[in-house]
Amino acid sequence: MELRGWKQPDIIIVSGDAYVDHPGFGAAVIGRILEKEGYKVAILPQPNWRDDLRDFKKLGQPRLFFGVTSGSMDSMINHYTAARRKRSDDAYTPGGEAGFRPDYATVVYSKILKELFPETPVILGGIEASLRRVSHYDYWSDTLKPSILIDSKADMLVYGMGEQTIIDIARQLDQQKNINSIVDIPQTAFLQDNQALEFEINNWKTIEIASHEQCLKDKKVFASNFKIIEEESNRINADRIIQKTGDKFLVVNPPNALMSEVQIDASFDLPYTRLPHPKYEKRGVIAAYEMIKFSVNIHRGCFGGCAFCTISAHQGKFISSRSEKSIINELETIAQMPDFKGYISDLGGPSANMYRMQGNDIAICEKCKRYSCIHPAQCHNLNTNHKPLLELYKKAAKINGIKKIFIGSGIRYDLFTGKTRSETQLNAYDEYAKQLIVNHVSGRLKIAPEHNSDSVLKLMRKPGFKLFYEFKTKFERISKEAGLNQQLIPYFISSHPGCELTDMAELAIETKKLGFKPEQVQDFTPTPMTLATDIYYSGYHPYTLKPVFTAKTQEQKKEQNLFFFWYKAENHQKIQHILKRLNREDLASRLLPQKNSFYKGKSNNIKDKKK
Repeated sequence: MELRGWKQPDIIIVSGDAYVDHPGFGAAVIGRILEKEGYKVAILPQPNWRDDLRDFKKLGQPRLFFGVTSGSMDSMINHYTAARRKRSDDAYTPGGEAGFRPDYATVVYSKILKELFPETPVILGGIEASLRRVSHYDYWSDTLKPSILIDSKADMLVYGMGEQTIIDIARQLDQQKNINSIVDIPQTAFLQDNQALEFEINNWKTIEIASHEQCLKDKKVFASNFKIIEEESNRINADRIIQKTGDKFLVVNPPNALMSEVQIDASFDLPYTRLPHPKYEKRGVIAAYEMIKFSVNIHRGCFGGCAFCTISAHQGKFISSRSEKSIINELETIAQMPDFKGYISDLGGPSANMYRMQGNDIAICEKCKRYSCIHPAQCHNLNTNHKPLLELYKKAAKINGIKKIFIGSGIRYDLFTGKTRSETQLNAYDEYAKQLIVNHVSGRLKIAPEHNSDSVLKLMRKPGFKLFYEFKTKFERISKEAGLNQQLIPYFISSHPGCELTDMAELAIETKKLGFKPEQVQDFTPTPMTLATDIYYSGYHPYTLKPVFTAKTQEQKKEQNLFFFWYKAENHQKIQHILKRLNREDLASRLLPQKNSFYKGKSNNIKDKKK
């Protein structure tokens, strides 16, 4: 500040992550966006909240506001495993050292700032605030919490990708407007008194969802809220949502219009150094930065709508794609970095192959309330042409200094598998598959079928397992023809709502038959504002309000996860006892080596053994 001649910053951004000046880190993006608008921006990364709070005071009081984020992850997911065990490291801290951010970091930081600087507005943003904007289930405390605005004492919340919104907030505060009078900005949430709710802004209609107190009393009522919230998060012309909480009303304004190519390019084309701050040089590497250091994000949004995923709740289902020029410019910048060895780790997005995909007729999209464009069936209006992505891959590969481009983000193989011949030719599906498999795989391609059970996949909002078989066949054939020794690495989830022990046993049998010994496995972790989490907490499906079984105790979750590791001898006896308890000896005889099975000699006739 002294070097720049600043007496006071306009805005101070407080973050739970170490500071990395890279477009993959939210604090850097918001800081650079505000800087471009002419504001003096200071960053306060990972302040100490356990001492005399000197870190929170050292930059002084900002002229306009404090921006607060827990960082690139929800702090509780950052800190704890699915079994609620404390993690020993933190990928967003130099040297992986844990303990540099508090639990519920957004709330802790905000409350400290409101105590130290009560007159200065505090604006929340980032993934933690975004997904806790309404009443939500918190897995780590096993409680239903109100909007994070209640506990944090903050003045306003920005949900989703906040570049456009934060500029509007800064401009209005710069015009001497009181933070409590700013009610017209899209993609914000704030608390209002009962009497102040009569305002009509931007022709927005208002939907009132069940109050927080009603949700506390009745889990089915809480579940019913989710359908409304999800629909309004994924509409082009959404409505405003209000929710009574105590003596206040939470107001959630509709999302911004879809970012144009010019707008999204402007966000990525800022003068990032693409480096961690020099203060960390002696503290070790920042693992999260190392992972994305030489990667490029080509679009935002995801229309998959997976039940366990937070992307659509945060970024929305509509795709905003960068221009080829902006992407190529970023790749050329990377190619000039001193430690670049010629390998791009990822050229993708939330899903790798949704670049430039949108509705053929936007007028149809404007009326749409679906949570997904591809589930339970692909929308007839969706353009899934892979030619623009193919062109991008080819142009990127020609950049001087780039030897190989890998695709590290998730591939939606259901977008180009299982299609008719005419569809396949029109949209370059086979050409894309060949280009991907031959030129952009590091030897192992990670994909996410998640399960093999049709009933579980339906609840997950994932495609049927037969499409995975088809893609596997295609992958192996193309790899063999190209003389490449490559592997598919499938991701699977245990304990997802709707999944029972017999489903896990069938999945284990299927993976055994396919020759997989699963490595990339995950036990379902309930995270705020997902369909699966609401089912986990309430026991009801929000769209049908019918009961759904979910493994909830740690013992139930351990038993489900155990089936992933059927090939380990130390697990055989436990699996045998579980299946005997379920009266499904037939599954044990199919899954486990017979020499270890006390079912040896019994009938293996599945038909006779099934209930």
